[in-house]
Amino acid sequence: MAFIKRNWTAQEADEWTKEDWIAIVLSPLSYIFITMGLAMVFFLLPIGFILLVIGVACAVMMFWVMNPKLNAISTDYEKKQKSYLDELEDIQRWEERK
Repeated sequence: MAFIKRNWTAQEADEWTKEDWIAIVLSPLSYIFITMGLAMVFFLLPIGFILLVIGVACAVMMFWVMNPKLNAISTDYEKKQKSYLDELEDIQRWEERK
């Protein structure tokens, strides 16, 4: 699947792309197939096992598509949070010196 981008910068990952639309389609499909599959598995219907496997495959595919974007955004937010906390610590030290 070379048409799915795997390396993102935080700015690129914050934009809507085809990967987001793929996740939008896969997400409800995975929930529907997993729910229907589990219901049918409880009755030991063979189609339930097939639907369950399809649902899990959709969920894994959705994770595979979206995880690089989420990691890029998360890393950027962690850097921003660290700088904010350092700035807050500097402000608190300045107030304690007064």
